[in-house]
Amino acid sequence: MRTLPKEYIDEENPQVKLYDRNVLNYMKKYAQPYIKHFIIVFLLLLIITGTNLTGPYIFKMVIDNYLNAKNISPIVKYRGVVLLGFLYFGIALAGGIFNFLQSVMLQYIGQKILYNIRTDIFVHLQQMSLSFFDKNPVGRLVTRITSDTDAINDMFTNVLVFLVQDMLLITGTIIVMIKLDYRLALLSLVVVPLVAISTIIFRRYDRKAYRMIRTRIARIYASLSEYISGMRIIQIFNREKMIYDKFDNINKDYMNVSFYQLKIFSIFRPLNEFYRFLALTILIWIGGGQVLRGYITFGVLFAFFNYINQLFQPIIDLSEKYDMIQSSMAAAEKIYTLLTTPPDIKDPENPIIPETIKGRIEFKNVWFAYNGEDWVLKDVSFTIEPGQTVAFVGATGAGKSSIISLISRLYDIQKGEILIDGINIKNIPQSVLRRHIAVVLQDVFLFTGDIKSNIRLNNEEISDEKLKEVATYVNADKFIQKLPKKYDEPVTERGSTLSQGQRQLIAFARALAFDPTILVLDEATANIDTETEQLIQDSLMKISKNRTTIIVAHRLSTIQHADNIIVIHKGRIREMGKHQELLAKQGIYYKLYQLQNAKI
Repeated sequence: MRTLPKEYIDEENPQVKLYDRNVLNYMKKYAQPYIKHFIIVFLLLLIITGTNLTGPYIFKMVIDNYLNAKNISPIVKYRGVVLLGFLYFGIALAGGIFNFLQSVMLQYIGQKILYNIRTDIFVHLQQMSLSFFDKNPVGRLVTRITSDTDAINDMFTNVLVFLVQDMLLITGTIIVMIKLDYRLALLSLVVVPLVAISTIIFRRYDRKAYRMIRTRIARIYASLSEYISGMRIIQIFNREKMIYDKFDNINKDYMNVSFYQLKIFSIFRPLNEFYRFLALTILIWIGGGQVLRGYITFGVLFAFFNYINQLFQPIIDLSEKYDMIQSSMAAAEKIYTLLTTPPDIKDPENPIIPETIKGRIEFKNVWFAYNGEDWVLKDVSFTIEPGQTVAFVGATGAGKSSIISLISRLYDIQKGEILIDGINIKNIPQSVLRRHIAVVLQDVFLFTGDIKSNIRLNNEEISDEKLKEVATYVNADKFIQKLPKKYDEPVTERGSTLSQGQRQLIAFARALAFDPTILVLDEATANIDTETEQLIQDSLMKISKNRTTIIVAHRLSTIQHADNIIVIHKGRIREMGKHQELLAKQGIYYKLYQLQNAKI
């Protein structure tokens, strides 16, 4: 029995710290191909910031130079106001156009980065061994490639660039305010330290909240994937209420954590608004008095009023952006952990690529465990000669299926050697090794598409003629020809519209279409009716010629023709021989045969 080991990707205790430089440097590589685009965006931001800073100053000029001017005629005032009005409109229009260009370019950058990250994650997942998927729920991995990548997209398109824009606007606003009146500027900015203190406190709690949220989202994806996949069992055993309660608890946990984060933010946002009103109050008290005493003009006061509003808006935005940064960095941390998790099974640095593979398989003192030293196979040794048909039998959990997984190197052994044609399979590239091995499993997986694509698996080198030939060999052509669209008949998810026997026949056709040197049948006839089994047995007798065939079966009647039968018991080889030889020994095989043929 396999248990979840400790080294799976731990959602509760991430492997890296928030703002870890390694994470940031890793994510930076996705932005590097678009440096020129970012430079253009930065230049556009400079122009946009300039337009934002110019607006209040134009109003100051309108008030001081024309509206409150005493020595200028009404006509001149009117012309000046109209001219500045047109200038303001032109600047606002230019700012809008540049904002549009910047937005389009940012979305282009973001979508390209998103595409590249998702591609890398998918390619990386394809390189991982089956043990990795044993340790990590599918829903969690789906979260990485969906919501987590969306959060990364937000970081590049809505956080980093606008963070620069907000910093530019804050810096520019402060400079303009100091230029207008440095005393009034210093008094207006007296509340900024309070904002900084609040942000530091907010950061501490918000970071924790967002990590909790990302974890709960992954749990929801994982539970949904499991429950929807197992809906048939849930309904058959009337467990809807129990499953609902489990999902409801997970959902409530996510809702409570979300409320916790919202409470934090609902305190922080109004607090920043209060600081802004406090700054405006100070401005009215002190600035208003200075206007009355003639120290500053009303235009300067009006400009300060606008600049303070303009100053606090990016400050508030920065706070909200920090909120998004928490989400983005939590997602980046998990994606980084996934992408930097090395594959358990690696290709050799100096590979051996045999020109041909004859199909001789040898196990030498093989020890294997899925976890630690919980050995599934113990000191297993045997040899299968090219062209032989060898069957493995034994009780459930004896290690039969593990052996065929090891031949394809879906897992790596801890001790011993596995040789193909005398070459250790660790020295053969995985793609080369698996090119010569075809496996038919008991639980057939069919992809959404049609019959044709499920047989050739998008390998266009397999012609329609060969496809129909192998389908005829395994007697699949008979039922396919009865379908409305024959080989173009649509296949729904997991082939749910086809019977178990029909799916098995398609799997046989798929295996044979690739013309393997080694054919592996793992309980391939366990769930097939007697009539279909007879069809398959008929075809197997033909296709196993000149091909190494390995059969794992519970039905001993299906393997009586095998050249050698290997009996596995508790991870060890107990008996070997042909059908009649093993019956004559009256050992484990004899007892299994008697049980299956006992008359009730």
